[in-house]
Amino acid sequence: MTDAAQFSPLPPWPNYGLTDDLLPTLQRWSADGKNAALATLVSITGSSPRPLGSEMAICEDGEVQGYVSGGCVEAAVRAEALDCLKDGQPRTLDYGAGSPVLDIQLTCGGRIGIFVRPIPDLAAHVAVRTAARDSRRPLTLVTDLDSGSMTFRDGVRPAGQEADRFFRPYLPPLRLVLAGGDPVTLAILNLSTIMGLETILIRPYGPPEPPPGLHPARYLRGNLEAALPTLPLDRWTAVYSLTHDAHSDLMLTAHALKSDAFCVSILGSRRKIPGRLEALSAAGVPAETFDRLHLPAGLEIGAHAPMEIALSILAQMIAKQPQ
Repeated sequence: MTDAAQFSPLPPWPNYGLTDDLLPTLQRWSADGKNAALATLVSITGSSPRPLGSEMAICEDGEVQGYVSGGCVEAAVRAEALDCLKDGQPRTLDYGAGSPVLDIQLTCGGRIGIFVRPIPDLAAHVAVRTAARDSRRPLTLVTDLDSGSMTFRDGVRPAGQEADRFFRPYLPPLRLVLAGGDPVTLAILNLSTIMGLETILIRPYGPPEPPPGLHPARYLRGNLEAALPTLPLDRWTAVYSLTHDAHSDLMLTAHALKSDAFCVSILGSRRKIPGRLEALSAAGVPAETFDRLHLPAGLEIGAHAPMEIALSILAQMIAKQPQ
């Protein structure tokens, strides 16, 4: 690490704050043989623009991704992290109202604690997280707030502190299974790509080539009934049917409700809801699964244009995601 990295300013526009999923960045740094530190928001008093467990990754060359406040402390956290990479020692940073750091205050009026530590073996850290992601297994990172040592545990534990340890869960990325071929479908694909969602598109007997930007492996265009058993539906998957075909919508929705998918929906008007519930019951879908069925597709925001409807649908999916 050079002094230039230590004292160079953060970018004038905080694009690093748009990154919530740090794993791809850590994978890139590991592949380049670089060292990195991790900063985690471990305590909040009062209000905070970021939730507990928010993270920021800092590379030895000064690059950062992620953020732990509304932009008030990121430069200071990076400087501390670069020092941490020099001396190998973790540190707890205390900012905000009542903090001893008088020259850094938070506009929200709260107080936050941020724990910074070097990642001793970045390649091993990345390998564990990558393997869990590939198999869609949730992990929890347990950090010793005295020594800075980190261990992984299988399963989910909510972000929080217990004695001298902090627990930070990593869930599989949200997956969206989408059926359709209309402009709303394309609008959802555009927005889901920007959001980094893993999206699978089903269009029975659709064009040979997928829409621009969608990987061919995530495009299913054959017979819907044959495609259903191949769909990877787990509790971090949402399923939206926008086919405008009552039989296809029913088939996909019934299959999804019999899986662990957390959110299932169909595009259409409210007047169709009773008929759809009756058809699903007749197809043998248990009534207790209807709490995961959200009809009609999308939140009520007065949407009319395809992009507006797409926004309402993705907002509904985010609102229902498992924690």
